[in-house]
Parts: sequence; C-alpha cells; structure tokens
Amino acid sequence: MRATARRGWRSTARTAALAAVLATTAAVVPDSGVAPEESVLVGMRHAKGLDAGRGTVWILAVGSDARPGQSMTRTRGDALQLVGIDPRTGAATAIGIPRDSWVPIPGHGRGRVNSAMVYGGPQLLGRTVGNLVGITPDYVFVTRFPFFEDMVDDIGGITVSNPRRFSDENLKPKGFAAGRIRLDGYHAMAFARIRKTLAGGDFARSANQQRVLRGIQARVASQSGRPGFMERGVMSVLQHMATGEGPATLFRLAQLVARVDPGRITTCVVPGRIGNVGGASIVLPNVSAARRYGNAARNDATLPPGC
Repeated sequence: MRATARRGWRSTARTAALAAVLATTAAVVPDSGVAPEESVLVGMRHAKGLDAGRGTVWILAVGSDARPGQSMTRTRGDALQLVGIDPRTGAATAIGIPRDSWVPIPGHGRGRVNSAMVYGGPQLLGRTVGNLVGITPDYVFVTRFPFFEDMVDDIGGITVSNPRRFSDENLKPKGFAAGRIRLDGYHAMAFARIRKTLAGGDFARSANQQRVLRGIQARVASQSGRPGFMERGVMSVLQHMATGEGPATLFRLAQLVARVDPGRITTCVVPGRIGNVGGASIVLPNVSAARRYGNAARNDATLPPGC
C-alpha cells in the first residue's frame, strides 16, 4: 500500500510539473508561421487523439530528402517506416516501405511511393502508404536528416545491432563493424541512409532504419525516468517543428515510445522485386505481403516472427 501510494504521489507530482513545463513551452515556442521547418507532425483527418485507453496508434515516420531551400513536405521521402504502438500492452511494430515502391497514388496515377509527398504533402503520403498496407496512419512525422542527427545527439546517441559490416565511400568510408555498435547523430543518419553497398539494396536499408528506430526507443526508455529528460526533449523538438498538434500531443507520443517493451518489438520490410519503368529502376512491392502485415498488426502492433 505504501509503495502504491508513493508511486501515485510521484505520478501526480510529475503530472503537475509536466503541466507547468508544457504551459511554458506553449508560450515560448514559436508558432508554425515562424518556426524553422526542421520537422513536421501532421495529424491525419481521422486521428482521434492519444487517450491511453484507445487502441494501436500508427505513425508514419518519414526522412525528407529536402535540400537547403526546398520545402521539407514537398520533396521525396528518403525513409518510410509505418510504426504502430499499442499503449495497452507496450507492443510496437515497424513496417518498412522501400522508397522506390511503385504504387497507385490517389489522384496521380502510379509512381514511386515517396513522390506522393511531392504531389500532396504528408497527408497524401499517409493515404498512399495506407492504401498499400491497409493501415492509414494517425500521424505523419517528417524530419530533415540534419535535424534527425541533432535529435539523436540530444538523447546521447544510440546503440544498434549490426548484422554485417558495410561501408560507403561518401558517408562512411571506414565502414560500420558487425555487432553492437554505438552511433552518434551523424553515424545514425549514415547507417539509415546507405543503400548502394548493401546486398539487399533498398530492402536492407529499410531494415537498417528499423534498427535505428529500435536504438532510439531503447535510449528514450532508458532515460525517461530522469527528471526533465522528456520535457526538455519535447521543448527542443517543438522549437524546430511546424505542427498544429501542440506540446501535449508530442509529449504523449514520446511517452508511448518510452513505454514500449523491447521484448515486444517486431519489424518487417515489405518485400518485392526490382523492376523498370521508362528506364528507371523501381521496386514492385508484394502487395499481398504488405496487406498481410497490416492485417496482422492493425489491432495489437504485433507481427508474426519470420515475416
């Protein structure tokens, strides 16, 4: 009883402290009209909020390929991961979408899945991925890669399990060793972006992106109990984010990530084969497999082993 009371008191105290921090954040963070466009959180039209009692929350995480001066939300996405988190059980999953997947884009015929953001921004990209997998995300989170590097550095770096050594003459000439390796922000970005030297190409890169996501979740979970860690992280992101969702939504998303059980994380990459359209290399995704993954994970964020 005493332990329960202490936990309840700590929870109440932290909630009160959080309310004060969020109120301050709302006052000092620039609005979307003046905030530097380094990340964007977009709620899809059907999003119902983040109440603890609801079912699985789905977030499409996108790494924008925008160059300096380009609109982050009107350029191609270089990394696409559909992430589901079940707040009731702590289960989480990530379904990787190879960026060159040739799919129907609502209102624009067929094209590479990542070009949907060029035509219609994060909302259209969310719908396009939703049509492929059968799950439309609740939120789309887009970030530039330099800001992604800063976020990883801000949490103190991450650790990933790398199945095989690989390198890239531009991003990582000396290569990444096999085994458990520590990555700072730049190297997390490079680990997630290298493709040409990987035997599995775009599919292997998507799997590496999922390893980075696992590393981020593990780091956030390990540090979430430190006083002020979550609040500082939310404020740091909001200072560079264009969103209409507000600090409370971002904090709840961070809480969801922190509460994930590492033993209940499952990941798959949508398989496919290499094709050619107009002389350009594309990926012809296995739509049946994509829908199978979506059906399996829709309600409880859990994929069967060996997918």
